[in-house]
Parts: sequence; C-alpha cells; structure tokens
Amino acid sequence: MKSYKFKLFPTEEQEAKLELSLDICRRTYNHLLSELSNGFGKSELSNYLLDLKVCYPEMKHVYSKVLQVETDRLFSNLSGLSASKKNGNKVGRLRFKGKGWKKTFVYNQSGFKILKGNEKNNLLHLSKIGDIKVILHRKLEGITKQIIIKKEVNNWYAIIQTDAIVKLECGDKEIGIDMSPSKFGVRSDGINMEMPKEIDVSLGKLKKAHRKLSRKIKESHNRMKARKLLQKRYWRLNNQKVNFYHQISYKLVKECRVIGIEDLCIKGLMMGYYNAKNFQKSGWSTFINKYLAYKAESAGCQIWQCDRFEPTTQRCSCCGEINPTKLELKDRIFNCPFCGLVLDRDVNASRNIIKYCRLGTNLCGADSSALEKEQESVMKQEKRRLSSEANHFNDW
Repeated sequence: MKSYKFKLFPTEEQEAKLELSLDICRRTYNHLLSELSNGFGKSELSNYLLDLKVCYPEMKHVYSKVLQVETDRLFSNLSGLSASKKNGNKVGRLRFKGKGWKKTFVYNQSGFKILKGNEKNNLLHLSKIGDIKVILHRKLEGITKQIIIKKEVNNWYAIIQTDAIVKLECGDKEIGIDMSPSKFGVRSDGINMEMPKEIDVSLGKLKKAHRKLSRKIKESHNRMKARKLLQKRYWRLNNQKVNFYHQISYKLVKECRVIGIEDLCIKGLMMGYYNAKNFQKSGWSTFINKYLAYKAESAGCQIWQCDRFEPTTQRCSCCGEINPTKLELKDRIFNCPFCGLVLDRDVNASRNIIKYCRLGTNLCGADSSALEKEQESVMKQEKRRLSSEANHFNDW
C-alpha cells in the first residue's frame, strides 16, 4: 500500500460541500457511538444508518459509502482501546467529537474518479461534491483503493492510497547513531545529522503566537484570529519536521545495510535534566517508529536497538574499558584513561552502539534464525574478550 498526498483547490461552493460532509460524518459518528451503549453490534449499526437518513434528510447530501466508513472507524477505535488496555496502559472511553474536531472523511472503493489532464490541470471527481481541481505532482502507481479527504488549517488535501508495493534499495554500510540534544544525531562515521535552522525560527514564531493568544479577551474576534495564527504556526512547524524526517530516513536507508540506534526513555530524560525542550524538539521516537522503520523494512535494511542499560557513553570504543569517571551532559569530549583515546563523546557512543547493538532488540530486517546466530556469535566474542582479560589479570 502506497499513499500520495495532493493539495486540492476547491471553489467556494465545493468547499461548503466539503465542510458539510465533514460535519455530517462527525454527527453520524456521535450517533453511532451513543447507540453503541445500547448493545448494538456492527451489522445493527450499519442498518441504523438508514433510520438516521430518515430523521436527518441532510445526510442524503453525503455519499453513502462515506457514512458506512464511520461504522468501521468506530469499531477500529474500540479495538485500538482494547489492545492498548491489554498492553497495560490506562485507557478511558471513546469521546463524542465536538465541532471542529474531525478532520478527515474517506471515499472507500467507489464514489471517486481521477480525471487526468496535463500536470497542472487535473480534476478529482467526488460523488455528491463535484469535480475539484488538483495538481498531481507525482505519478500514481498501482490501482487506487481509497481516497482520504483531509482538512489542515484552511487547506484541503486528498490522500490517494493505491495497492502499489514499494521496494527501496539499501546500501552496504553499518552505522550507529547516537541521539544528541545539541544535534539531532551523530553517526559512527563522524557525520552530524543536524536539524534545519528553519525549525528554530518556527519555534520562535510559535512562542510569540502563544503570547499573543494569551493576551486576547476570551470569545473575542481578535482571539479567534490569534488562534488561527497559532494553528498555522504549528502546521508549518510540523511540515518542516516531517520533511526533515523523510529526507534523513531515506538517506540512511540508501546508504546503510545495518543501522544501530539507542533505546531511550525520553520521558525520563526530560524529567531528569533542565534540557527538556531540546529532547522534545528532536522527536526521536517519531522519527524511528514512523519514518525510519517502514523504509528500512521495504529495503531489507536491519535496524538494531541497543540495550537501554548498555554504557555506550562511558565505554571506550577502542579498548572496550568503562571510564570510572562519569561523564556529565556538559562534558563533550571523551578521554580514555586506559588507552589514551580522545574523541567526541557522541562519536564514541555511536561506535559503541553499532558494536553492541546486536545484543539488543531487532526492530526490522532480520529473521529469527539469523537473529539467534548473530546474537550467539557476538556473545561468544564478548566471553572470549572477558576470559582473555581475566587470564591476563591472573598472570599479572
């Protein structure tokens, strides 16, 4: 499954129909959720849509398949809650969606058609809405299965999902990545992965927008304008981060065959240091789980997660000894008292990560048999090193 995101350019009449479809889908979801407490099943709720159309004639202005998807969405949310509860998380109940909360509705299998012209003159036909102008800046591969219509701030987008299977090609390098608060990450070959400076500029503008909003009188027109400005700032910041995540993850997969990363407790790091903003700004978990993992899986690239309690920062990457002097966050240079190695602490940690990551967890790219063999070989090498050090100590 591959998704393509294109911007829509609706007329005022079409935009009013899109807003109406979005609001009716929200109200339909709320009706279905209220009837779910009466013990209705999925088939009964699907038949209940016919009764709703009789009570609310405006629902006939929305394509029938779009409303049926709301039933699937409701039960998908229920299954997600139950799965989260089984994992030990504290969960509540499904909430009714207020006005302006819902941002998407779905055309599944039918009710849409792409009318192709030249590159800048294409039309997307949506049933009960009309032909909307869209710019297809990328070539579609495969058969279109469904289209998700999404509203972001004041813009409308069509996310076209096809059955195309994406296969990337991986490189031949083995690289460890140490996540750093001062930089986004440092690779074991000494290359720094720094976040764009535009993100810092957007964070400054976001801070000003928050201050402007806090000064406005509640329920005033000026407060509404300030709130919309704040939404735009968040939207722009999110787009900049997503663009950076896609670029850096694609580059890593194209260059590497094996990628070693850290298993970090971000919440604990934010509580333990006066540097929470930098830890949160980087978004390491989002980068690994949402952008890097699926690209690596499609390319056959292996991602190994180093054990959380492995002393990669304190251990020397040259001789393997652990530094007795604990490094603080302000100490940026690693000095080994045993072999005399002087190296940047992040580069030293990244070299240890790629060396010991196979003792940790495999996120993707290795079968169980190969995983056991690699872990066994690494453990044997570690035992040999420890036994040789013990023999050397006894001889001494």
